[in-house]
Amino acid sequence: MKGKFITTDEVERDQLEWGEIGWLSRPSTTETEAITVMEVRLDPGKCHAFHRHPGQEEVIYVMSGEVEQWLEKEKQILRTGDSIYIGEGVVHASFNDSDQPVRFIVILGPCAGDDGYIVEELADQAPWNSLR
Repeated sequence: MKGKFITTDEVERDQLEWGEIGWLSRPSTTETEAITVMEVRLDPGKCHAFHRHPGQEEVIYVMSGEVEQWLEKEKQILRTGDSIYIGEGVVHASFNDSDQPVRFIVILGPCAGDDGYIVEELADQAPWNSLR
């Protein structure tokens, strides 16, 4: 049977300089081939600056908090219950200017790389380095 129950205690978590990723589904834990699912915490004053995922689409759903979300050169404040669809390879960024963490569910597909996603950081390149 393909499938797997994952309790909250079993979620693999990576601590990053900007917050935390909880891996709900990725090739190494669920043998998925189509979707990578993460629970993400973006800490106050932190960001995942401009980047893209070559060959992958993404959906970000805000579970709690408020985030300044960029889609290419357009930005919008997303709040609890809001979401964004990001097309394949589209540049985007998330900034938490509040004093509370933001919690997301992030879904990417199809899977790519060992963790199920590939990220290309672009924050130091023009025009992304001059937008904010």
